[in-house]
Amino acid sequence: MDPFATLGIARSYEVDFRALEKTHRELSRTLHPDRYVATTGSEKREALARAVEVNEAWRIVRDPLRRAEALLRLSGIALGEAVEPSPEPEFLMEMLEQREALSDARGARDRDAVRQLAEAVRRRSSETERELSSGLAAGVREALVSTLGKLRFYRRFLDEVSAIEDGLV
Repeated sequence: MDPFATLGIARSYEVDFRALEKTHRELSRTLHPDRYVATTGSEKREALARAVEVNEAWRIVRDPLRRAEALLRLSGIALGEAVEPSPEPEFLMEMLEQREALSDARGARDRDAVRQLAEAVRRRSSETERELSSGLAAGVREALVSTLGKLRFYRRFLDEVSAIEDGLV
């Protein structure tokens, strides 16, 4: 599936989210089941399938990581653990140190330390998203696979932070 084509927008990492939200709302309204009450079963199924596709496209394009993955896949780059190179050892060591610090902060129930670690990773994640945006705009796609891998590490770290914060309430 091409989520960009599904939503009728250009294949780009940079997205006008206001316009995208409006498009999604219009497509959702057009494909709403209430509009197909008096139609045949096949038309209802087709509309439902299209609505599911539109919603999945919306989720993909809204998410910076999934949007970059979609753009790379659509340009013919294979993604996944089996084909992607491992991140550099320095990066892995740095992330291991961050995770250990997060584990220590969780054990100490130190909310400030958890927030500081999260903020540092959020900044790095934002920088990585900017790298992806620049690289995709410049057409340097193959080189971005490792950048995408870093963004995945940051995402997992921030997901763990969210779980810790929920537990510290």
